[in-house]
Amino acid sequence: MANEKEGAGALDKGKGKATEPQKEDVTMKDAKSEPSKDAKGEPKEEELSEEDQQLKSELDMLAERLKELDTSLYKPAMEAIKNFIRTSTSSMTAVPKPLKFLRPHYDDLTGLYEKWQSDDDKLMLADILSVLGMTYSDDDRQESLKYRLLSPTNDIGGWGHEYVRHLALEIGAVFNKRQEQEEETQDLTDLALSLIPYFLSHNAEADAVDMLSEMEMIDQLPKYLDENTYARACLYMVSMVTLLPFPDDIAFLRTAHDIYRQYDKLTQAVVLAIRLNDNDLIQDDFDAAEDPLVKKQIAFIIARQQIWLTDEDDEVAECLQNTKLSAMFQYMAKELNLTEPKTPDDIYKTHLEHQRGATSSNVDSARHNLASTFVNAFVNAGFGQDKLMLVEDETSPWVYKNKDMGKLSAAASIGLLMQWDVDMGLSAIDKYTYVDETPIRAGAHLGIGLVNAGVRSDSDPALALLGESSVLDPENHPTIRMSAIMGLGLAYAGSHRTDFIDFLTPLLNDSNIQLCALAALSLGLIFVGSSNGDVSSSILETLFTREPGELKDKWARFLSLGLALLFVSRQEEAETTIETLKAIDHPFSKHTQVLVNACAYAGTGNVLKIQSMLHLCNEHIDKAEKEKDSKEAKEGDDIFQSYAVLAIGLIAMGEDVGQEMVLRQFGHLMHYGEGVIRKAVPLAMGLVSASNPQMRVYDTLSRYSHDNDNDVALNAIFAMGLVGAGTNNARLAQLLRSLVSYYHRDENALFMVRIAQGLLHMGKGAISVNPFHTDRQVMSRVSVAALLTVLVSLVDAKSFILSDAHYLLFFLVPAMHPRFLVTLDEDLKPLNVNVRVGQAVDIVGQAGRPKTITGWQTQSTPVLLAYGERAELEDEQYIALTGSMEGLVILKKNPEWEAEQDS
Repeated sequence: MANEKEGAGALDKGKGKATEPQKEDVTMKDAKSEPSKDAKGEPKEEELSEEDQQLKSELDMLAERLKELDTSLYKPAMEAIKNFIRTSTSSMTAVPKPLKFLRPHYDDLTGLYEKWQSDDDKLMLADILSVLGMTYSDDDRQESLKYRLLSPTNDIGGWGHEYVRHLALEIGAVFNKRQEQEEETQDLTDLALSLIPYFLSHNAEADAVDMLSEMEMIDQLPKYLDENTYARACLYMVSMVTLLPFPDDIAFLRTAHDIYRQYDKLTQAVVLAIRLNDNDLIQDDFDAAEDPLVKKQIAFIIARQQIWLTDEDDEVAECLQNTKLSAMFQYMAKELNLTEPKTPDDIYKTHLEHQRGATSSNVDSARHNLASTFVNAFVNAGFGQDKLMLVEDETSPWVYKNKDMGKLSAAASIGLLMQWDVDMGLSAIDKYTYVDETPIRAGAHLGIGLVNAGVRSDSDPALALLGESSVLDPENHPTIRMSAIMGLGLAYAGSHRTDFIDFLTPLLNDSNIQLCALAALSLGLIFVGSSNGDVSSSILETLFTREPGELKDKWARFLSLGLALLFVSRQEEAETTIETLKAIDHPFSKHTQVLVNACAYAGTGNVLKIQSMLHLCNEHIDKAEKEKDSKEAKEGDDIFQSYAVLAIGLIAMGEDVGQEMVLRQFGHLMHYGEGVIRKAVPLAMGLVSASNPQMRVYDTLSRYSHDNDNDVALNAIFAMGLVGAGTNNARLAQLLRSLVSYYHRDENALFMVRIAQGLLHMGKGAISVNPFHTDRQVMSRVSVAALLTVLVSLVDAKSFILSDAHYLLFFLVPAMHPRFLVTLDEDLKPLNVNVRVGQAVDIVGQAGRPKTITGWQTQSTPVLLAYGERAELEDEQYIALTGSMEGLVILKKNPEWEAEQDS
């Protein structure tokens, strides 16, 4: 994986040291090239230049001298041979001529080694044979390593970079062989460790890491690093993690984390601790920060991941609780002129729609109003003002322009409009909590959860308002209880607060399967990625004790999902649960197993898991042949295949190569899959590319949005919204407008197009739902849980989102986050500085100080960052306290800058 060009070009270029002449690259192709033939087909001797002929003659003569009986000739002859090899300089692509001319003597020289008696002479000859052995690499003889072990030396690097790399390859191959045969490997490990300093001092950190990885000794790396090499080594290690199997990936992250801690790079270390999902390590890194500003910066990173820590210092606690998020979002809106609220008609651009589509969209129907409610909420999310809900219009408030459960969603949307601003949000929702109409009161409960999503307060307003009286009191209307349960799940997602176990677990035994399932889902959100034993055993017990008929209910899928969310990024712990599920004799068991597997490997890019999910998709094809004429295939039993498709997207989304591969696989599934598979493919495509509008993805989805299968078309439309979420992509907006006129008679499709339009313009283009942040290194488990919840409900869109459970769309809220970069001064006040914003460039393994972005533009903060974009400071006037410039970044004045200015 190391950069080949660098390996060849930087052979012996130490860091400013004088070095010997460069050695030539050794390739078997040249060493064993076929001799050219003459006109008769006879081998023709190669014509050599006069200089080469002289070199060949001298080397032949030296080789012959080693065969003579006079032992006093051996040492000078071998010194001369060594000198010829070491000083050989010609093109970098050819084999060094001395090696080429000495190759015919190789077998004779190995024979001499066996015969000679003098240890000194044998050591010297073994040294030369080890280098000549490179030309035998194809024969699987590992001659270089064999003779290197017979001739230990401290100056291996003297033979050049290519020789050291060749030796490292042979060490890896022999090490694996010996391990298989359970033989001693100490001599190999000692030799390998002796090569590490050479690699590190020659800009070949990648080679050092690769060799230690091969020999399962990556934990040995830190002691060989210094100030100049640790950053490149860590960058390479961290970039490799997505390509490594478990548990190697964990070992790499831990080692890189320890290196960053060793060099006091706490913000980089805490990012890796978050990736390791190790709360003790995160706390340890947080506590290790002595500089209060660094501590606040770490607090911002931890808060972005929605991990709940506490601190005695009020200012640090504020950063941890994310309470500054609303003020910073408002500041960004003001600076970028985004404060003016938008109406749904601004988004629909009704005047651009074809006339026949426009007529139906202007009708004041409940369905149209419901769509407008969601569009209004998504577009004006977090801005705290709009033109529908937050206006003082007592005569005909917007809420009453909706019917039944539509009123619930309308009242709840206030929570989204006031997102992150808890105090103002609660006062705006308050008047709806006293209304007589149950759906409106229920919506207010859900709104309280939404306004608290992603931020927290010491006073715990969500728990106080949605507490036991709302949730547990059976006298309350089920709709009120349902909204309160969802509200708690949204407000405390990722908090891992154990007081909710006693509080929500009793609901798992509720006779109402909907309340039971939503309680499981809320527990899954609150304890996402915790593998909490008490919660998982309670949900498993519910699955075992419920009647088979109840598990057929459409809501039961959220029981499975609630269990699965506990195991996001918890591969080992998930195995036990999967084994337990196998004991349930019900199709439901298989659905749940697929979801648990999907969550456990989310974002890992694990190829074997993706293959196993593809096998599940294939299962139905075989079964269909057998059951074509029988009625045994019960409806709903094959839903595990829809989940398997979502799982493929969920596992692959963390790794670029994997994303490319699965997008191709999705094409195959659309061609050959059953309906249950096909309808999940657009959703999985949306998940892989959330808030990342790649043209080939949304063009494919646009094609699917005209599919003959209505379920496929509906999900493709939603996926178009998800792919463009918060990007204002003009091409996608145009495609969605054309769908309005295409589906003007189909109210379900039209509703879905409106939702997609709302998602596309989410936060007026300032909010993203992509779960990866901090330079795409960290996957937010809360965001994954939120996205997966909505997609699981869309697997059967007509039973949920397009029926009366449209409020499930609000589960997107925990995944919503501003895609801004706001720079703060040392008092945490916004600070305008110039930054360059451009496409991120992968600089892993590149020598020197390569540019990290390309095609940049200089802008003044705050700025919006699209997927794959990176920002860097224009000059060195300030020092950023974090390695990746996104979100809230604290800047410190650079003391050396003033000195430069003065001079």
